[in-house]
Amino acid sequence: MDTLRGHDVANDQDDFDYADDAAIDAPLTVVSDERRMQVRAYNYWASLLGDRTLPSIEDLSPDQLEDFGPHSVLLDFSTGLDNPAIVYLGSALRQECEIDGSISYINDVPARSLLSRLTDHYLQIIANAAPIGFEAEFVNQRDAEILYRGILMPFSSDDETIDFVFGVINWKELASRDERQALELEVSAALSSIMPAPTNVPVWADGPAGGDTVDDAVDAAPLPPSVAPSAPMPVASLDEEPLDLSGMESPTDDAPLADWLALARDGADQFRTSEARSHAALYRAIGLAYDFALVAQARPDDYAELLADCGIKVQARSPMTAIIKLVFGAGYDKTRITEYATVLDHGRALGLGVGMLADHLSNYAGGLKALVRDERALRRAEAPPRPDKRETARNAMKAAAAIDPQALAMDTDGLAIVVARREADGSLALVAQLPEGSDLAQRVMLAAAR
Repeated sequence: MDTLRGHDVANDQDDFDYADDAAIDAPLTVVSDERRMQVRAYNYWASLLGDRTLPSIEDLSPDQLEDFGPHSVLLDFSTGLDNPAIVYLGSALRQECEIDGSISYINDVPARSLLSRLTDHYLQIIANAAPIGFEAEFVNQRDAEILYRGILMPFSSDDETIDFVFGVINWKELASRDERQALELEVSAALSSIMPAPTNVPVWADGPAGGDTVDDAVDAAPLPPSVAPSAPMPVASLDEEPLDLSGMESPTDDAPLADWLALARDGADQFRTSEARSHAALYRAIGLAYDFALVAQARPDDYAELLADCGIKVQARSPMTAIIKLVFGAGYDKTRITEYATVLDHGRALGLGVGMLADHLSNYAGGLKALVRDERALRRAEAPPRPDKRETARNAMKAAAAIDPQALAMDTDGLAIVVARREADGSLALVAQLPEGSDLAQRVMLAAAR
């Protein structure tokens, strides 16, 4: 029996990427790898959004996703909701489900297989028009207990209709009940044989910050002179700022551009490696990246050389993305790269100078997330209305020249998928033909035969 626990994938209330953190609310026996794969998949989906409502299916290539592609499945709803087609099935998922031959539709999925658990949730995507994360446990076709975590993400061919769903799932197989009971008995026996610890040893009643100092403990049970401390041990407060970049000297105006990049990278590295990352540390790191961008703008030749050395290309529609990749690394999380680049664009639009962006971020109501949200809303408001793709296509077919029926390319069975137009005299004119053997032609053939 499944024990389903849905959860939100994205966290819009924080500036940090929790894909690098351990899962907090996961079952004890399911470690963070499953959640990390799920969050990486969500971040990938979000990176494909751009200015669209839904990511385009044309941008998705599951077979090229080395990270979670083998754990994924792609469903095609263009032939109907009741029995969507399976157009891609990852190798790891195929092996786990013991699927040797071809599998074309949801109805072909073996019962009690892991794939059947993932596809049970696909209708939720249609209802919510947003990614759905889930986790559960069940007994599979091999009578093994499986803990799994998955996510389903919507894709569209026209940015209006959800006609594809991309699912990613990871899993772990539990030991049998008898094996777990035997292990528990062994652990209990081992723990009972351990000698109790002596009680007359130095302790802190309430931890290092409690009332008993190290000196009090030494009075109660003196340590050897070689290790006895001469003063209470300093204890860092959890409220202290984990990073202090204020002592980092900024390069001089005539310093090489590489020095500015090194300073920005140092700030990014200190933020990422800090055990207690703070908003201030992140904002400093982004601010240093912005300072580097300002200097790079004044030294285009040096900037081009740095880009070439790192193998990074500038995108015309988002030039600040290259800056973030140089500072935080080209392999940094794509969603964060996009967000930080948006912040740099914001600073440039305001005309902020060197050393000003970090303070601006700190004082912005809602912080980085709110700034990115506001910038995206502003861009959508200023963007010209998108042309109606369907209306454009219909107009093109209305104006298209008629095709000679004798010139149509037919398949081996003498069939062709064509578009016809009703003329003023009531006759039909053939105005377009779908490419022979294309996926779209095959789907139209299947839909027509239903």
